[in-house]
Amino acid sequence: MLALGGMVMLMASGCVAPDGTVTAPGVGPQSVDDPSGRASGVQLLLLLTTLSLAPALLIMVTSFTRIVIVLSLVRNAMGVPQLPPNQVLVGIAFLLTVFVMAPVWTTVNEEALQPYLAGTIDQGEAMDRAEGPVRKFMLAQTREQDLALFVGLSQETRPANVSEVPTYVIIPGFIVSELKTAFLMGFVIFIPFLVIDIVVSSALLSMGMMMLPPVVVSLPFKILLFVLVDGWSLIIGSLVTSFVTV
Repeated sequence: MLALGGMVMLMASGCVAPDGTVTAPGVGPQSVDDPSGRASGVQLLLLLTTLSLAPALLIMVTSFTRIVIVLSLVRNAMGVPQLPPNQVLVGIAFLLTVFVMAPVWTTVNEEALQPYLAGTIDQGEAMDRAEGPVRKFMLAQTREQDLALFVGLSQETRPANVSEVPTYVIIPGFIVSELKTAFLMGFVIFIPFLVIDIVVSSALLSMGMMMLPPVVVSLPFKILLFVLVDGWSLIIGSLVTSFVTV
């Protein structure tokens, strides 16, 4: 979304001069009473609104949701909910999101941002071109039943094909699919740690050590297993490859 944000900033940038005129890229000073001057003011307002919504957009239309949920489930499965700290976990998720989304952002930069900066396309066409790669990424990760759910809830005419589905319908379908995928991956991750807990609990029960919490004994074995199988590499590698390339 960095390229999208940069493009929006460049398209909507404008400034108000001390004498009450508005200066926009590529045009001369305009009076605030002039309709075009008021349009530049509206663009500036839209820019500020977009910047305030940027964190939500980053979470909702990228791979961030799936990554941060899976990493959080791994942390809970190991039985150490404080490690890694939240700041580290979110930082890892953000950097992995940048890595996964890099091809999409590169396409947006080449097909939308650079032509707009060169003056070969206008703002509307630049926004349409920028929206295309993001839509394509979301559709590649969205299940058909989740997309169909929100198409039905939108109460609009059923689209003839996927390209006719509005973006505001694709986004919630994408989010639901990401949540489902993340929890399925988390379930698979929990299984080996659950087996260790069961084995340790059974061993302590057979030895009559019922007063000793099983988690105290099982935690070192969980950490040892995770280190021996190179768990972080496996988790991160599985996360990155779980996204369908476009």
